[in-house]
Amino acid sequence: MPCGVSVSQPHTPYRLSAHYSVFFNSSKVLSLSFLPFSFSFFASVSLSLLYIFFVASGFCWLGVVMEDGEWVMVRKPAEKDFWNPTSMDLADTSKPLKVTFSGPAKHWTDAIPIGNGRLGAMVWGGIASETLQLNEDTLWTGVPGNYTNPNAPVALSEVRKLVDNGEYAEATKAAVKLSDNPSDVYQLLGDIKVEFDDSHIKYTEGTYHRELDLESATVRVKYSVGDVEFTREHFVSNPDQVIVTKISGSKPGSLSFTVSLDSKLHHSSQENGKNQIIMQGSCPGKRIPPKVIANDNPKGIQFAAVLDLQISEGGVVHSLADKKLKVEGSDWAVLLLVASSSFDGPFTMPSDSRKDPISESLNALKSIKTLSYSDLYAHHLDDYQNLFHRVSLQLSKSSKSNLKDGSVEIKKVKSSTTYSYFSKSEDDAISTAERVKSFQTDEDPSFVELLFQYGRYLLISSSRPGIQVSNLQGIWNKDIEPAWDGAPHLNINLQMNYWPSLSCNLKECQEPLFDYISSLSINGSKTAKVNYEASGWVAHQVSDIWAKTSPDRGEAVWALWPMGGAWLCTHLWEHYTYTMDKDFLKDKAYPLLEGCTSFLLDWLIEGPGGYLETNPSTSPEHMFVAPDGKPASVSYSSTMDIAIIREVFSEILSAAEVLGRKNDALIGKIREAQTKLLPTKIARDGSIMEWAQDFQDPDVHHRHLSHLFGLFPGHTITVEKTPDLCKAADYTLFKRGMCVTTTSW
Repeated sequence: MPCGVSVSQPHTPYRLSAHYSVFFNSSKVLSLSFLPFSFSFFASVSLSLLYIFFVASGFCWLGVVMEDGEWVMVRKPAEKDFWNPTSMDLADTSKPLKVTFSGPAKHWTDAIPIGNGRLGAMVWGGIASETLQLNEDTLWTGVPGNYTNPNAPVALSEVRKLVDNGEYAEATKAAVKLSDNPSDVYQLLGDIKVEFDDSHIKYTEGTYHRELDLESATVRVKYSVGDVEFTREHFVSNPDQVIVTKISGSKPGSLSFTVSLDSKLHHSSQENGKNQIIMQGSCPGKRIPPKVIANDNPKGIQFAAVLDLQISEGGVVHSLADKKLKVEGSDWAVLLLVASSSFDGPFTMPSDSRKDPISESLNALKSIKTLSYSDLYAHHLDDYQNLFHRVSLQLSKSSKSNLKDGSVEIKKVKSSTTYSYFSKSEDDAISTAERVKSFQTDEDPSFVELLFQYGRYLLISSSRPGIQVSNLQGIWNKDIEPAWDGAPHLNINLQMNYWPSLSCNLKECQEPLFDYISSLSINGSKTAKVNYEASGWVAHQVSDIWAKTSPDRGEAVWALWPMGGAWLCTHLWEHYTYTMDKDFLKDKAYPLLEGCTSFLLDWLIEGPGGYLETNPSTSPEHMFVAPDGKPASVSYSSTMDIAIIREVFSEILSAAEVLGRKNDALIGKIREAQTKLLPTKIARDGSIMEWAQDFQDPDVHHRHLSHLFGLFPGHTITVEKTPDLCKAADYTLFKRGMCVTTTSW
């Protein structure tokens, strides 16, 4: 499937052309779980999309490239070399970037996510009642923790001895002694519930339409009851930090409903005048169900939310006894939801926080009280589209679009919001769920365009400068006990959230990740010193808002993986290669890389043959069959371990070159260690070996592709330099089941 990408220049100048292009030709199909917080209606996509997202950074080089294992500077392209997209209007041929539904959501994964990075909501689009499930990104259980284990060095020595003796199953059992407590848990904020009268149940069949417009980051719902058309619009403004809902009826005085604000967390509510509901509550100080109030439960994060109601002239608002507001006879109504918490950073106990969530929420609402709905929407559009409109993508089935020189003709997308919000084209009449089904037999390129832009939308909506890092579900969550605690997982998921940030021209959205790495380095230095008697800093497989750096609870197969911080550090150098921001490299990236590599040097130990090994070592969440036939997960020098270390070493060497620090003592140690790392090996069956030995794999379709890190996101397996490894990587994908339905990354 031919494809092209047009990327607009951001405000901060990149050292690249104003646009760049990517061209691929592939029609293989796979099932892709797009980002950890993806939704079920996007179940199948073209392999071309996978290439665009995950390899675009390699094709669209921006100032530096990997060569012979090191990053080297390249010349800035001449203006004549810049790709110039054909200036043609695509407005008439490109399908609208809308995710559409023909009915209300029946499951959480069918609801529509909206967000501004800090505040989020899932919009269900019910008819007789509408539900907005609310989130605020700092609502977590717990308090800052102690992420060290003074007994770990003794356990580490025991595990290493067992590994050296080839007793891998026994080492796997003993490694549980290195595990620690679980992470804390991401919480929800609450629900806004809007209830209409029974007449709405008898809406006119065929009039219902629900959509997410990616161009405007707005959810719209419409349906008719008799001769009245009801519409709702939902968006979350980043400039004004508010969740906004407008409900309208097409006839004057036709709108009546009841609205309430509730939460599953421990809370209380009160009315504030005739048009506001104030809710305040707290997160558990420990990861226990919030209904259980234990005496030793420390004070957790406090929160507040304020729901403000505005209606048209002629309408009436009543306060009901059960802390609900009732609207009667209005033309329209606008709901504003603001929220805040007492969270004051990962190192401050909630009991010591001086933040007042109620005052902050009321002040936030006061600051926008004079703004009309149109003002709020205009602010929202200007902010969102400044990011979203940087990239346009057009795919085409026909080879006729290929030009003689092998490039692709790309038509510039017109940035316009002048079309009717609910104009129904033939394409709009087909729901996204139906497009998913039809994609199995007809690879509609515009559907891949939609998925591509939906991924960018999710990143914009879940990660903005100055807020928390995007967690396992972005910012969206309906449970007090979400799957995998909703916690950032550092063995793929957190990194995957941010893969589109640079190649898709959203570098600002990556800033929370760098702030988070800084916090991890502080706690991680304590973990490295106490647990492993090492310098530098370390982070493991899972973390939380308190920047947990110790191993997870439970079995070593997932808990024992001290490469989380090292993998995250590769994002620092990648950011520099895109932006060429030397101040960022010097002040932020290099100190973190320095601490990370200090730990890695201490973690590596010399093994047989003079090679440096990691011991103990796991391949994330994957078991193997040991030579004695026993299941195990702990051995030495997994392929992913060494690939990450090799990548980090190459990056800090290149960074030292840029900063004039190549003669530092640390750099000398890295150069020496770099030559002693185990090479990537090919197994007997022709695939990339996942472990240092060619162990039997009991789950050849395992969801992780950890041993292909050197191919992506790493840079050490390339067609030019390592063709044999590339061939082995190709077979590895086939062996993993990438040619059939799979959720592998």
